[in-house]
Amino acid sequence: MDKSLYISMSGASQNMLGQRAHANNLANVATTGFRRDFEQARSMPVYGETMPTRAYAMTERPGTDFSAGSMLQTGRELDVAVERDGWIAVQAPDGTEAYTRAGSLHITELGQLVTSSGLPVLGNGGPVAIPPAAKVEIGADGTISVQALGEAPNVLAEVDRIKLVNPDPQTISKGPDGLMRVIGAEEQPADGNVRLASGFLEGSNVNAVEEMTAMLSLSRQFELHIKMMRTAEENAQATDRLLQMS
Repeated sequence: MDKSLYISMSGASQNMLGQRAHANNLANVATTGFRRDFEQARSMPVYGETMPTRAYAMTERPGTDFSAGSMLQTGRELDVAVERDGWIAVQAPDGTEAYTRAGSLHITELGQLVTSSGLPVLGNGGPVAIPPAAKVEIGADGTISVQALGEAPNVLAEVDRIKLVNPDPQTISKGPDGLMRVIGAEEQPADGNVRLASGFLEGSNVNAVEEMTAMLSLSRQFELHIKMMRTAEENAQATDRLLQMS
């Protein structure tokens, strides 16, 4: 009886963790460049001093869906979307190199090129700095060209190039901050084959219908686990009454 109670308890607990993963995906259905997380559960034997006669449910987040999201045309010069495979290199808050597909870029008052969340975009020699300019253009290869103040519209000067990388998907993982990092914290070399589309943003690859369906399924499973725990309690009470009669 205690085995059934333990199994149902662990199952209900892990169902809640699974719902958390899907709820996070659903909350980011409109987040630019977001990659949804997978969720799954499996049976895990309990090992100890004796034979593993018990098992419990364990929810895992086995990976991230790297499929591309839809391309959204904005027409804004500093909006860029990575075409097909590849990532934009940024400087994480802890100073390490990380990667993102969120290409809504801005220029700060100090001339630093940053993402919408304020992360510095990396170039050939570190964070990209943009001098005062009348116009800024980002090429398909990440090259940043500016029209200096007072110059003719056809006079453009190249100031830097956004670092674009394309690591093996098997070697990268998503952190709690939503940024991608290479396992082992190894910085990746720039890949000249990665291309950018200027004037576009990449949407999230989350399917709201699939996430809602998964959450409903997990909710049903949670209810069954609770019902199983109640049944175990009723059986225990019935056993106690039989012992009292004897």
